[in-house]
Amino acid sequence: MPQPYSPDMRERGLVACAWGDLPQVEIAHRFQVCPATVSNWRRQEREEGRRAPKPHSGGVPSRLDVAALEVLRQLVIEDNDALLREYRERLAERTGVTVCLAVICEALKRLKLRPKKRPSGRPSRSDPRLEPNVRLIASR
Repeated sequence: MPQPYSPDMRERGLVACAWGDLPQVEIAHRFQVCPATVSNWRRQEREEGRRAPKPHSGGVPSRLDVAALEVLRQLVIEDNDALLREYRERLAERTGVTVCLAVICEALKRLKLRPKKRPSGRPSRSDPRLEPNVRLIASR
C-alpha cells in the first residue's frame, strides 16, 4: 500500500487552497497530485478537522496466533525435514487452522526456522559441488 503524502505537503496544499487565488486543479498540478487528492484533503479538514494523515492501522492480523506458532515450532522440532505442504497439513490437523503455503513460509521465517528446499533423493547432476571434479577429469 502506498505511503500517505507528507504532512508538510498536505499543509502547504491546504494553505494554497485557503488563499483562494488558484483553482483546486491548478493547486493539484503545482503539487503534482491528483485533483481528487486536494479535494479529499479539503473535505477531511472541513468534516473531521484534521490536516494530517490518519495513523497506520496496523494491517491485517495474522491467522496464526501464538498457540499455532508454538505448534508449528513443535512440528519442525519433531520433523525438520518436512515440506511446507506437510507442515500445513499437520498444523491443520492439530489446530484446525488452514492457511496457504506462503503463510507457513512467513511464520517459519518469523520463528527463524528454515523450510526444506527440495524433496529427498539423489542430488542433481548439475550440483555445483560436483563441478570441480568434473573439470579435473575433463582436463586429463
